Amino acid sequence: MTPLRQRFIEDLQLRNRSPRTIDCYVRHLVRFARYFGRSPEDLGLEEARQYQLHLLERKLSWSSFNQCVCALRFLYGITLGRADHIARLPYGRRPKRLPVVLDRQEVVELLSCVSFRKHRMVLTTMYATGMRVDEAVHLGVADVDSRRMTICIARGKGNKQRLVPLTPTLLSQLRLWWQSHRHPRWMFPGGRVDQPLTTSTIQRACQQAVSAAGLKKAATPHSLRHTFATELLEADVDLLTIQKILGHTSLQTTSRYTHVRRDHLQAASHVLDLLPLTALLGPWTPPRAKPTRR
Repeated sequence: MTPLRQRFIEDLQLRNRSPRTIDCYVRHLVRFARYFGRSPEDLGLEEARQYQLHLLERKLSWSSFNQCVCALRFLYGITLGRADHIARLPYGRRPKRLPVVLDRQEVVELLSCVSFRKHRMVLTTMYATGMRVDEAVHLGVADVDSRRMTICIARGKGNKQRLVPLTPTLLSQLRLWWQSHRHPRWMFPGGRVDQPLTTSTIQRACQQAVSAAGLKKAATPHSLRHTFATELLEADVDLLTIQKILGHTSLQTTSRYTHVRRDHLQAASHVLDLLPLTALLGPWTPPRAKPTRR
């Protein structure tokens, strides 16, 4: 490990960045250095700009593009002390899309097509709690509090902890599942004894289940989190509570679910039904041409 990489990692650790974020930033930094065949310490704004154009040519997702920008901004702004570089490293503007939300029948069809019990239990837990996939696979046995009927998300996004409600049905299912393996630490142990299940395993299992169920929506494990949030909203749970359960930093992030509330959309359709459109629904007659003036 080079001294620069070691200092970069230490700077991230001092700011309490999660191990996943550190791995992600280091990975982008290594690719940046390999592209030019030089140490990032010897590369400046022009090289960073060329590399951003290279990422665009590769048609990298905007999420990965912006992760790389975050890594470069941290490198120049913190580790190398070149704060003037930050403003000249722009983020990419991600297109705004509505979250994919499933109805309850689609959720049942999806979960019933999951081949393995462990994978189905992870996806079921996500649907019942709104966890992210990384949070669900890292669920610890000690995180489930049956007395307070809560689950502690110990490894939330941004390395933040939060509590989510635990239903009696989910509690009973988790107990039955744990009795099948009795791992002392992980609720969903992976192939190695000391490691939990991987996120990629759940993503593949979900993709296969979507195909087997014949769902037309491009559902992912994250769609179960979107569905959970939307169902809470439709049950008249206030946005602030949903924000705390989901672990959103900004209420604006939570408010996007208001755009997919089915009851609100249906109410809007009833209002639109009152518009004077019946006169336009009869047989088609071409409009009369206006006489030309001479």
